[in-house]
Amino acid sequence: MDEQEANKQETDRPSVAPGVSAPLEILVDEHEEEVSENGKPVRRQGIFLLPNLFTTGGLFAGFYAVIAALRGDFESAPIAILAALVLDGLDGRIARLTNTQSKFGAEYDSLADMVSFGVAPALVMFSFALGDLGKFGWSAAFIYVACAALRLARFNTQIDIADRNFFTGLASPSAACVIVSAVWVCSDMGLVGTDLPVEVAVLLACLTAIIGILMIANFPYNSFKGIDLHGRVPFVVMIIMVLVFGLVTLDPPLILLLASLAYAISGPVNMALGRRRKHSP
Repeated sequence: MDEQEANKQETDRPSVAPGVSAPLEILVDEHEEEVSENGKPVRRQGIFLLPNLFTTGGLFAGFYAVIAALRGDFESAPIAILAALVLDGLDGRIARLTNTQSKFGAEYDSLADMVSFGVAPALVMFSFALGDLGKFGWSAAFIYVACAALRLARFNTQIDIADRNFFTGLASPSAACVIVSAVWVCSDMGLVGTDLPVEVAVLLACLTAIIGILMIANFPYNSFKGIDLHGRVPFVVMIIMVLVFGLVTLDPPLILLLASLAYAISGPVNMALGRRRKHSP
C-alpha cells in the first residue's frame, strides 16, 4: 500500500474525540468493509449514519410492538409495526438517493426486518389470540416466523438475479401487514381476551400459518418498483388518490386488512392467470 492510499484511508476514518477513541477501540472494533471504487476494491472504515438511523427506527418500532402486545395494548402494537413498514421503505430509498449503500446496511436491514416483520407480528398474534390454543397456536406462530426467516434468506441470496418488478413469494412487510391488521380489526370490534370466540382464534391461527406459507411459495407478486414517481400522470390519478385516502379514513383497520389480503391473494391469482395464458391457443 503506497503512502497516498494510506493517507486516504486515514482521512476516511471516522473522527472520534482523542479522549474517547482509545476506550472505544478496546470495547468495539471499528467496522471495515470492502467497496468498489473505479473498478478497484478498496477497504473503508465506519458506517453510514442516515440510512441506518431509519433501519434502527424500524427495529425499535418492531420491538415496541412486542412490548405493547405483552401489555395487552393491541391497538398500539399494529400501529408500531405499520410504522416499521414505513421506515423500512424509507431506509433503502434514502441510501440510494444519498449514495450511502453498504453491505453493512443491507445485512442490518435484513436482520431488522426479521424482528419487525417476522418475530414481532407472530408474537403480537400469539399474545392476542393464539396463546389459548395450546400447541396448535404456537405451531402456527412458529410456522410464520420460520417462513419469514426462509423468505428473507432466499431474497438475500437471489437479490442480484431476481426480476426487480416481481417478488417470489409474499414479501415479509406485506405478510406482517396482513397479520397485524387482522389483530387491529378484532381489537377495534372489541374481540379481545375472553370476548374473542375460539372459532375466531382458530381462524386467525390458520391465517397466520397460511400467510407464512405464502412467503416461501413461488407465487409472483408485483413489487411496484416499476412505477415512475417522477413522471407526469393524468389529473384523474390525483382524484383517485384523494378518494382512496377518504376511503381509508372511514375504517383504517378494515380497509388495511382488505387491501393487504387482496395483495396476498394476488400472487396465486397471477400464477393461475399466467398458466391459463400459456395453455390458451
